[in-house]
Amino acid sequence: MTTSTKLTRSLVDVAMGRAAAELVLRDGIWVSVQSGEMIPHTDVAIINGHIAYVGADASHTIGEKTQVIEARGRYLVPGLLDAHMHVESGMVTVTEFVRAVAVRGTTGMFIDPHEIANVFGLKGVKLMADEAAKQPIHVWVQMPSCVPSAPGFETPGASIGPKEVRQAMTWKNIIGLGEMMNFPGVFMGDKNMLDEMTATHAAGKTIGGHYASPDLGLPFHGYVAGGAEDDHEGTRVEDAVARVRQGMKAMLRYGSAWHDVAAQVKAITEKKLDSRHFILCTDDSHAATLTQEGHMDRVLRHAIAEGLPPITAIQMMTINTAEHFGLTKEMGMIAPGRWADVLLVNDLRNFKAEVVIAKGQIIAESGAWLVDLPSVQYPKWATKSVHLLRTLTSADFALRTHAIDGAEVVAHVIGVIENQAPTRHLKMKVKAQSGEVQSDLSRDLAKIALVERHRATGKVTVGLVNGFEFTRKCAIASTVAHDSHHMLVVGTDDESMAVAANALSKCGGGQVVVINGEVVGLVDLPIAGLMSNEHADLVAQKAATVLEGFKTCGCELNNPNMQLSLLALVVIPELRISDKGLVDVVNFERIPVLDN
Repeated sequence: MTTSTKLTRSLVDVAMGRAAAELVLRDGIWVSVQSGEMIPHTDVAIINGHIAYVGADASHTIGEKTQVIEARGRYLVPGLLDAHMHVESGMVTVTEFVRAVAVRGTTGMFIDPHEIANVFGLKGVKLMADEAAKQPIHVWVQMPSCVPSAPGFETPGASIGPKEVRQAMTWKNIIGLGEMMNFPGVFMGDKNMLDEMTATHAAGKTIGGHYASPDLGLPFHGYVAGGAEDDHEGTRVEDAVARVRQGMKAMLRYGSAWHDVAAQVKAITEKKLDSRHFILCTDDSHAATLTQEGHMDRVLRHAIAEGLPPITAIQMMTINTAEHFGLTKEMGMIAPGRWADVLLVNDLRNFKAEVVIAKGQIIAESGAWLVDLPSVQYPKWATKSVHLLRTLTSADFALRTHAIDGAEVVAHVIGVIENQAPTRHLKMKVKAQSGEVQSDLSRDLAKIALVERHRATGKVTVGLVNGFEFTRKCAIASTVAHDSHHMLVVGTDDESMAVAANALSKCGGGQVVVINGEVVGLVDLPIAGLMSNEHADLVAQKAATVLEGFKTCGCELNNPNMQLSLLALVVIPELRISDKGLVDVVNFERIPVLDN
C-alpha cells in the first residue's frame, strides 16, 4: 500500500467514524472560501496532517487520544497564502521569515529568490529551496527568470538562463517560473526569455509576470501572449482590469513600501469585476513591518478597510492563490483531503490569528511558537560576497564634467516617488564647479553611486537623485540593491559616501547611515549581503537605526531604505542606475548623467 493510499484510507476511516482523529476543532464558524459562506457550529477533524471531516458534529471522530480544541464560536479560517514575495526583502533567512510570519497566520508562501540568484546563481537558489523544504509551513519556490533582469544593462554576480530553468523545474518544491521582469525581451521575442517560459509550460508549472509599464497597447498584448499568468506591477485600476480581461491574475500588492491595493481594488468594488481572478500579495516586506505590523494578516486588514468584504479578501489570499498555482487539491480551503492549515480568529475585520495550525500541527498560539524551527548552517561562500578592489575615497564619488566653472548643464536625475516602485526621469539644470557637479541640499539634489561588488572591478558609477529631501551632510549605503545587488550609495557628502561604502565592505554587506563621516545606523546582512540569520525582531531593531538615520538626515519618506534599494532596478521605468551607467527604462537605452 502506497503512502497516498494509506493517507486516503485514514481520511475515509476518520470521516466514517471507524478511526479516531488526532485533532478536532469544535464549534467554530467555518469560513468556506470555496462556497463564499460563513457557516456556524462547524467541527473539523484532522488526521495525518490533513482534514478528514468538516461538518456540524465531529463527535464520531473523537477517541481517547484525540486532542480537542473548543473554538467557541471563533472563525475557522484557511491558512493565509502569500502568492508573490521575496524573503530577502525581509533581510532574514527563510527560517527567520517563517518565524516572524507564521504566528500571524501565514501558512504558505510562494517565494522568488531572485535576489540571492543575482549574487550566487543557481547554487543560491538551491540554498534557499533546501531551507524552504525544512519549514513547518508550506514554502514553494519560483525559479528566478531574469538574472540579470535586463541583459546588457547590468552585470549581476551570476546569471541564469534556459538551461538552469529546465534543471530547476525538476526540483520537488519548484512551483513555477519567477516574475518575468524582462518584459521588453518578451514582446521583442528574445529567445532566452521565450525558452524559459516554454520550459516552464512544458513542466506544467506557473509563469509569474512583471509588466512594469503603463503602456497597455501592443507591448502589453505581446507580453501576455508570451505566457505570463499573473502580474503584481499594476498601480492603477486600469492595470488590474486589463490584466484580468487578458486572462491573467491581477496580484495586488501591499508590502512595506509598495501600496497598490487601494487604487486597483476598485476594479472589484466599483467596476464589479469577478474577485476570484484577483490575488493579494506582499512582494517586499521589511523586517520591521513583519514584526510590528504583520504580514498577510496586515494585507487582509488593509484590503477590508479598502472596501472588500472579509470573505472576498480572504478568498484572495487562500483559494484564489491555490487555484492559480494548481494546488487546490492540497490547500487554500478548509475541506477534506487538504492539508490542515487552519486559523482560529475572533474578528475578521481586526484580523489576528489566535491559534495557527499548519500541516495538522498546532504551531503557534497567541503569537507564541509551540514547535521548533530548523537549524540551518550557511556555507562560507554565502557569507563572503562583498568584493571591492580597494578602499574607496571621496574621489570615487566625484561627478565630473567638462563644462567650465559656473556653466549650467542639464542633468538627468532619478526622481523618487514615495510608496511606488517607478521613478521619474527629471531634467534639471546644474552648475559646474571646478570640473565637478556637486549635491545641492537647497534643491533636494543628492548624489547616487553604484559600486560594483561582485568581481572587484573597482568600477563606481555616479549619478544624481531627487526626492530624499536630505538636509545635512550624510550618506546611506546598501548592498540590497535590486536586482544586481551591487552596492548603492546615496548622499550629499562625498567623504561620507566613501565611509559608508567601506563600512559595508568591512561587515560583509547590509545597510548603513553615515552623518558627517560617522556611522549612526547599521544593519549587517552577511548572507549574500542581503540577509541575516538573526531573529527578525533583532534585525528589525538594527534596521530601525537605519530608518532613524534617514530621518536624522532629513528624509521623511515611508521606508526610504526600500525606495533606495530599487534605484538600480533597470526593468522599472523611468530612470535607474547600473554598473553600466544611467539607464532610461522607457526607451531601454543608456544615457549620460550630464548633457555636457
